[in-house]
Amino acid sequence: MCRASVLAATSYRRRWKCRTQRLALWSVGLLALLSSTTACSGAPAPPPAAEVAALQWDSVLSMARGTTVAWRMWRGDPSINAYVDRWVAPRLRDRYGITLNAFPGQGPEIINELVVEREAGVSGSADLVWINGETFSNLRAEGLLGGPWAHRLPNAVLVDSASPVISRDFEQDPAGYESPWGRVQFALIYDTVRTPEPPRTFAELADWIRAHPGRFTHDQQFTGMTFLKMLMYARAGGVEAFQGGFDEARYRAGSARVWEWLDEARSSFWRGGEAYPPGVADLHRLFANREVDFSMSNNHNEVVTKVRQGILPPTARALLLRDGTIANSHYLGIPYNAPNPAGAMVVADFLLSPEAQLEKLRPEVWADGTVLDVERLPPRWRRRFAAAEADPRSLPRDSLARYARPEVAPRYHERLSEDWRARVRRGP
Repeated sequence: MCRASVLAATSYRRRWKCRTQRLALWSVGLLALLSSTTACSGAPAPPPAAEVAALQWDSVLSMARGTTVAWRMWRGDPSINAYVDRWVAPRLRDRYGITLNAFPGQGPEIINELVVEREAGVSGSADLVWINGETFSNLRAEGLLGGPWAHRLPNAVLVDSASPVISRDFEQDPAGYESPWGRVQFALIYDTVRTPEPPRTFAELADWIRAHPGRFTHDQQFTGMTFLKMLMYARAGGVEAFQGGFDEARYRAGSARVWEWLDEARSSFWRGGEAYPPGVADLHRLFANREVDFSMSNNHNEVVTKVRQGILPPTARALLLRDGTIANSHYLGIPYNAPNPAGAMVVADFLLSPEAQLEKLRPEVWADGTVLDVERLPPRWRRRFAAAEADPRSLPRDSLARYARPEVAPRYHERLSEDWRARVRRGP
């Protein structure tokens, strides 16, 4: 295991131990329940994902028909939930006889549950998990993912595998253990009426913040930390300075530039930098209520969806900083103990179909970016994808490509989050 993986796994195990102590009663009860269920069922263990992946696709489809696929995923956005529950699930049922059961869970919850199940020696409670970055790194380090399997999906040939944003997950080779299904890029959100000439670089943004005290902030979760990571890239030599795995010296030098920028600008943040909105939805509300003049999103298309939903003002637009904005992909994994890997593969393959990728790209649905190489699709599909991206609030593909910067090793994100909380965070 490389040094970066060792550091990431060590850090995660330390934090996982604390969470496990808080969840001790739940874990004991679950272990007892799972053990008794396994003892009573006497059912044979399901074949592992790699074994199923070696079969002909017709055999995989046959194995999946009439089954239920349990999908553990983030359930925090009504638009995403509606796409999965009202559009994906009925089509899986009608075409493949698959019942899709999507239920909440992300990051540490997924890993905690899989560790508990491994200790109990039982079949898993999830067939499919929505993951990327830190979660993927720690699942691989703990041996909790089945595979490889993703390269065997029929629709995998449509994926834009030449894109480093899709072919690498926070610098990690997916190696067939996860299948991409969405691509996003960070963007600031501003109001063209309130801020007709927005800042275009981090240096300009710092000047703007000082000239407009109280009108800027970021959230405390993933989106806000991605903003700070972009700041670290911009002030410490670009993303190239951090590529090639985690390096402590490079992190210390780069993060020092972040703290320096914050020390100069933070007193002019919303509430003097003494409190921060808990999540990006809270930041959207501050922006919509005109308490701040910028919001932000890890999905460059979110402004289109939120304007159509009436959450953001109609004059809101996305903004790419010329220093570069982080782009990444999200993926689907199959746990090592998934009871229905065949069904999980059919679901993952369907989500890579042009039909499913186009539907979630539509602004009125989710506006999640596609992982397909659209130029390789038949003309009728290319036209439909172009139409879905025609909203005047959408950012053009060439601009997204020009300013896209890849993710680096997950440990950089972990450390920046930990150190920001220790040094800066106030309030909730």
